[in-house]
Amino acid sequence: MNGFMPPPYPYDRLEDLRDVARQRFGEVLDCSIGTPMDAPPQAAVAAMASSNTERGYPPSIGTLDYRTAATDWVQREMGVALDPVTEVAACIGTKEFVVSTPRYLHLRDPSRDTVLYPAVSYPSYAMGATLAGCRAVPVPVDDQWRIDLSQIDSADVERALCLWVNTPGNPAGGLDDLSAAASWGRANDVPVLSDECYFEFTWDGPPRTILADGVDGVLSVHSLSKRSNLAGIRAGFYAGDPDLVHYLSALRKHAGCMVPGPVQNAAVAAWSDQEHVLVQRDLYQHRLELAQKLVATLGISADLPKGSFYLWVEAPEGDGWGLARTLAECCGVIVSPGEFYGPDSMRYVRIAVVQPTAALELALSRAGDAATQGG
Repeated sequence: MNGFMPPPYPYDRLEDLRDVARQRFGEVLDCSIGTPMDAPPQAAVAAMASSNTERGYPPSIGTLDYRTAATDWVQREMGVALDPVTEVAACIGTKEFVVSTPRYLHLRDPSRDTVLYPAVSYPSYAMGATLAGCRAVPVPVDDQWRIDLSQIDSADVERALCLWVNTPGNPAGGLDDLSAAASWGRANDVPVLSDECYFEFTWDGPPRTILADGVDGVLSVHSLSKRSNLAGIRAGFYAGDPDLVHYLSALRKHAGCMVPGPVQNAAVAAWSDQEHVLVQRDLYQHRLELAQKLVATLGISADLPKGSFYLWVEAPEGDGWGLARTLAECCGVIVSPGEFYGPDSMRYVRIAVVQPTAALELALSRAGDAATQGG
C-alpha cells in the first residue's frame, strides 16, 4: 500500500503513562488534552433540549439567530461590528474548520500550495495542510512564543495559501501582534486565519482579535468549546472577509458541513451570556497557579502564560517525555510532551488545567509527599 498512512494520533501515545498512573494511584488525572470538565451554562443545555429542530436539516451557514448571536458577541466583547448575513458563518467546532480550510483554499487557488503556521503550535494546522496535499511550512516563534513574520522565506510567501496565527497561543500562551499579521497578509495577498478560541482567557492586557483593523483578507475563528465548556456539541463560527466567508460557506454546504439544529439553538443561548465565562476565567487562573506550584515541588520554575489555560513547562535537561513520566509516577497527572507541538518544543510539557480544582490540589499534595520521601 503506497498511499498516505496517518500518523498515530498524538494523545493516543500517552496510554503507557496512563497505565503508570493507574497502577500507582488507581486513577488518572488527565491534564493532557484541553477538554473542559466544568459545567456548561444551563441555559444552553435547556435551549438544546427544547429546540424542536431535530427533524429538519439545519442551514449549513447557521441560522440567522445563530449568526446574529455570534456577531452580537463580537460587538460586545471586541467592539467590532459585523454583518451577520455576509461576514459570519457557522462551523462544527473549530478543529474541523482548521483542518478542512486548506483543502478549500487550494481549490480556490491551485497555483498556491503552502500553509504557513507557528512552529510551536497545535498539530492540526500542519495536518490540515497535509490532508489537503499541500506543504506545511512552520514559521519560527520568538522567545515570547509569538510568530516571527520576518522569518518567512519569500519563496514560501509566493506559494502561500494562508497564514495561521493563534492568539492566545496553544501550547505556550503567546500573544501575537495580530495587527501586524493582518498587515503582512494584505501586503502579500495571503489570507490570514486567526484561531482565537482562547480569546476570553487572555491574562496579559485586553483580549485581542485580528478583526480590530478591518475584515479585508482575514478571518477570525471562534468556538464555544473553551469559553462555555461545550466541546461536546461542536459549535463555532468564522468571521471576517465577506468574499472568503461566501466562498468557504458555499463549499462547506456542498460538503454537508452542518451544525445540528439543537446545537445551534444552544449556541444562541451560550453566546448571549457572559457571566459563566467570568466564573470560568477565575477557575482557570487559580488552577494555573496550582499547576505552577505542582511543578515547583519538583524544583521546576514555570512562568504563568499570557493567555490560555495551559502551563508550558521546560523540562529538566530538556527531556519532555521524561518529565511527563515523572508527573504520572509522582502524582498521577498526565500531561502532553512538547513533541506534540512541533520539533522546537521537545524540551517542554504542556499542562492543561482542566481538571477540577480539588483534583489539582490532590496532585499537588501527592507531589509534595513524593518530594518529601525523595528527600
